[in-house]
Order: sequence, then structure tokens, then C-alpha cells
Amino acid sequence: MTTPVVALLGTGTMGSAMARSMRRAGLPVRAWNRTRSRAEPLRDVGVVVTDSPAEAVQSADVVVTMLFDIVGVLDAIVEAAPAPGTPWLQTSTVGVTDVHRAAGVAAELGLVLVDSPVLGTRQPAESGDLVVLASGPDEARGQAAPVFDAIGSRTLWVGPAGNGTRLKMVANAWVLSLTTALAQSVALAEGLGLDPQSFLDAIAGGGTDTPYAHIKGSAMIRHEYPVAFGLPAARKDAGLVLEALGAAGVPEVLGAAVHRILSTAAERVDPAAVDLAAAVEALRPQRG
Repeated sequence: MTTPVVALLGTGTMGSAMARSMRRAGLPVRAWNRTRSRAEPLRDVGVVVTDSPAEAVQSADVVVTMLFDIVGVLDAIVEAAPAPGTPWLQTSTVGVTDVHRAAGVAAELGLVLVDSPVLGTRQPAESGDLVVLASGPDEARGQAAPVFDAIGSRTLWVGPAGNGTRLKMVANAWVLSLTTALAQSVALAEGLGLDPQSFLDAIAGGGTDTPYAHIKGSAMIRHEYPVAFGLPAARKDAGLVLEALGAAGVPEVLGAAVHRILSTAAERVDPAAVDLAAAVEALRPQRG
């Protein structure tokens, strides 16, 4: 199958970007979003916007879900009720126990579950440069490949369904910890009367340097947080990492601190309007 018809359930920041990447690759896309107005701009690139999940999956060869959490995912896929045997590419970030719920629903509906969360934020999603962490039956690879090739620069197949989400938790634990550690250094530099840019200059080119530190660090220094990885999603994902740590028997001390920092930041800013980089606001001294 080289040009499958794709039903996309969820056209938020990531879903819309993925839809555009699929259309650039020549894949027919039928999309649904609970708030239809967020899907309407996709008509400009040839996406068929539907009124319901069930309408979106009509005649679809592959179904992709990209929604905020497992509740939204399961509500949409049950309402859609794709034809038995349809590959279900579940790309949303959900928890390690949530995958079992998804597998149960897939079995009830007769779907082929490919647990396939993605690494990357809005910009790589827009350019088709996500990393897909795919897990599921080998026989689904051929049907999934055109979609994964369209939305990502790499696809890692990591075993049976569920392993993709497990690896996503590992990767998210790193990203969230890295961001909050960066926020602490920026806030500490400011608190000690230093120009925080001097911290970024100090690590530049060294073994601890990373382009990510300069992107997020610069945003923190400017107090400007254009959304790439929204704070509400980051806080939700930090909670999922905590759950994964507990399931793995790994001490939760660092994960709990990260979750607390993100929760505090969400209390000090408008979480819906800012990026994960706003974590620094939880660590800056409160004046007055």
C-alpha cells in the first residue's frame, strides 16, 4: 500500500502539522477535531474535514489518533468504530497503563494497534521531521510506513505494542528534566546578579552543550514563551512519567520535583498560552 487513505482524529498543534506533512507526501487525509474550527484551515491543503470521527474513518485504510490524553483517544476511536482489521496508529502521548486500555479497545473493535508516539514538537511536526517510536505487530509495518515516512525523519520499531509508549516516557523524562534543570541555572544566574546569557556562553561548544539549551534558555531570558511544547501538555506528561517511574520501581524524587516545578509554573502564568520554557517562572524569586 503506497497511498493509503488516512483518517486523522485530532487536529491540534501536532495533529494539524502532521496532516500537512501527510498531504505534502500525497496521502489523502480525512480529518476530525472536536472543535471543528481548528481543523477548517486544513482544507487549504486538500484535507477533507468531517463532522464526526465515524465520518472521518469511512473508506479509510489507516486511522491515526493525535489527541491530548487517553480519555480523548478512546472516546474518539470508539465513536469512530473503524472497520475491523484497520491499522490504528496511536501517536498521542499516553501513559504506560493507558496502552493496556487502548489494546483492550483495539481488541474489542478488531483493530490492529500500532502504539507509535512521536518525539518532537511543533516545528519538526510541521517539517515532517518527527521521530516515530513504533511498536506493534510486524504485519502492520507496511501499512503504517507511508504515514510514518510522511510525518517523520526516522521510525524506530521497538517491539510489541506498548514499548513505543514506554520509550516515550524514558525520552520525556530526559526532556522535562533537562528543561527544568536549565530553568534552575537561568534563575540562579539571575538571582546571583549575573547575566544569564553568560551561562549559555560558558557551556557553548563543550561536552554539556546542546542546541536545545540555547533555544529554551534564550526564551527564558527574554521572558517570551512561544508555544512549541505547551506547558499543559508538559505538566500532563510529567504526571505520566511519574506513573512510569512508579511502575518501574525507580525512585520518583527527580520526577516529582519536575512535576512540582511545572505545576507551580502553571499557577504563575497563563498555562494555555506558554511553552514548557515557562518552567523558569516557578524558580524565579517572587517579588513583593
